[in-house]
Amino acid sequence: MSAALRVNPRLEIPEAELRWRFSRSSGPGGQSVNTADSRVELSFDVANSPSLGPTHRRRALERLAGRLSDGVVTVSAQTERSQLRNREVAQQRLAELLAAAVAPPPPPRRATKATKASQQRRLDRKRKHGQAKRLRRAPDGDQ
Repeated sequence: MSAALRVNPRLEIPEAELRWRFSRSSGPGGQSVNTADSRVELSFDVANSPSLGPTHRRRALERLAGRLSDGVVTVSAQTERSQLRNREVAQQRLAELLAAAVAPPPPPRRATKATKASQQRRLDRKRKHGQAKRLRRAPDGDQ
């Protein structure tokens, strides 16, 4: 495992800012689940991290608002049998979560108008559909 968590090419979180907790897993592993602390929780203090610039911090706090507890985001992993593999999974999850949170917003949509030809095609389809429905009706005298 690396010493730092690489979120994207421009953002790296030092190992010192990550907090690990280990506990017993309820996942696969048979009898070893009862003795091995294979469940992993990885926490990162978004609100007080010196690694995040003001823009990244603001974006992360806004986008992760529902997941934060006192400015700290926590991910857990217990899908694997080994603690080492669960640590890797937790790191990957946190990196993906932070990458999505600090990503710049997409460019605004440019408003466009439908072309005359597309409008005409839509009206033609509507007319044809209406005509097909009219043909399915019973003639007025046969009710």
